[in-house]
Amino acid sequence: MKIFSKAQIYAGDTLTSERQKISSIELMERAGVQIFNWMHLRMQGAQVPIHIFCGIGNNGGDGLVIARHLIIHGYNVKTYIVDYNNKRSADFLAHYERLKGVTKAWPEPIHDPSDFPEIAPEDIIVDAIFGIGLNRPISKWVKDLFMHFRKSQAFTLAVDVPSGLFTDKAIENENDAVWAGFTLSFASPKLIFFLPETAKYTAQWEILDIGLDPEFLLTTETDAELIGKAEVLPNYIPRERFSHKGDFGHALIIGGSYGKIGAVTLTARATLSVGAGLVTTYIPKCGYTAMQASFPEAMVITDSHEEKITKINYNIKPTVIAFGIGAGTEGETLEALEHFLKENKTPLVIDADGLNMLSTKKSLLKYLPENTILTPHPKELERLIGAWKDDFEKLDKVKAFTKKYKVILIIKGAYSITVFNDKLFVNSTGNPGLATAGSGDVLTGIITGLLAQGYHPSVAAIFGTYLHGKSADLGALNLGFQSLIASHVIEYLGDAFLDLFLEPEPPAVEKSPEHEEKQKEA
Repeated sequence: MKIFSKAQIYAGDTLTSERQKISSIELMERAGVQIFNWMHLRMQGAQVPIHIFCGIGNNGGDGLVIARHLIIHGYNVKTYIVDYNNKRSADFLAHYERLKGVTKAWPEPIHDPSDFPEIAPEDIIVDAIFGIGLNRPISKWVKDLFMHFRKSQAFTLAVDVPSGLFTDKAIENENDAVWAGFTLSFASPKLIFFLPETAKYTAQWEILDIGLDPEFLLTTETDAELIGKAEVLPNYIPRERFSHKGDFGHALIIGGSYGKIGAVTLTARATLSVGAGLVTTYIPKCGYTAMQASFPEAMVITDSHEEKITKINYNIKPTVIAFGIGAGTEGETLEALEHFLKENKTPLVIDADGLNMLSTKKSLLKYLPENTILTPHPKELERLIGAWKDDFEKLDKVKAFTKKYKVILIIKGAYSITVFNDKLFVNSTGNPGLATAGSGDVLTGIITGLLAQGYHPSVAAIFGTYLHGKSADLGALNLGFQSLIASHVIEYLGDAFLDLFLEPEPPAVEKSPEHEEKQKEA
């Protein structure tokens, strides 16, 4: 699913008005009606007090449309105008006049905290104050209004984005924005729904189709994309009946140190479980017996040193190499990495201590083969690119880093983001159960296994991240978040593959109120 920018959404609105020969006023009507329909289908006439807070721009205009239709359908509605300046958009004024035509109770203006209404915990708040167009600091009293919403403990529904959030920069204080229980976003999810510093402002979100021009939606290239089943399934490579293990690559996993052989075992198991034909591990001598006993499917080469990697010598021809898992950062291991990188031309995945060693000696980054995949957790990422002031600067720094070194980087998190060729691929799968030891080792193995089978590095990173999260989602259904461990993620990989081809259960058909009325008449 494409994630459109603010500028693209505005362009889509304008193009839709031109091609469909409708005014911006009618497009606003369409948007507001969609939110009304969403509410009406769920509330079914319930007389819960609904407080609709409208700004004086186009987001506020959407709120006025919602208020008008709720009033027409007999809901208990109170509408307020958050009067933060003297300018009003033309479309806002048009819908203000339309609202006046259906109610004697005109919207109440709010100029300062003395105008704040009482809101009970069982009430509903509709936040239509600011939309994606917010581009300047807001008044303190408006921030106080946001706090008034939170203190009321009422359910808050945000229109398009929670008010106070910018689409291209972070806010300084968490009290400077609305905390929404649900956000109904027009046409596309917003990138801020997936970033650690801004995702917390909406507990849930849903996309509403407001009828933007189909050609615009189809042909417009975006800088970000949300990855789900529909996006990864076309990349799946099926197996031929007469294929054999040699067709699916030979992965070499280099890593491990005394006390950390388990990390390599997890990576090797995940590599084979995702479909690689052969897996060889290159580990210190101390891990030989443990690896052979715990994972008999893997072949083992050992370093001459008992407890760490000191030289990387092997007589096989791997299709792909994963390096760094549990390797430690000893000086001899760093030297081994340096000699290896200067000679290696095989596709690479680097994780864990491999990343930490690259951070220690960044001159080695220039030796990485093009499209090497890096999988840092937040601290490893900071060591690689330096500190950032907010998530937007982090994304800019990662883009610059990947462009400079021609690599692919996965920013691991609740919504892991693969960065490739200046584009962001936001993963939709995964859950808090992945916050457990070894889950990153499993991700490295999944990606390595896909690379071994011939997937393009960008596809291996995106598809692998999806499968990793989906396996955890399926595992959590049976085990819960707390009991999920890294080995379970490997065990559910088969189910994650099978899920790609399962037809989703048909959703309950949500008919518009107009459709229901016609059915009754029929």
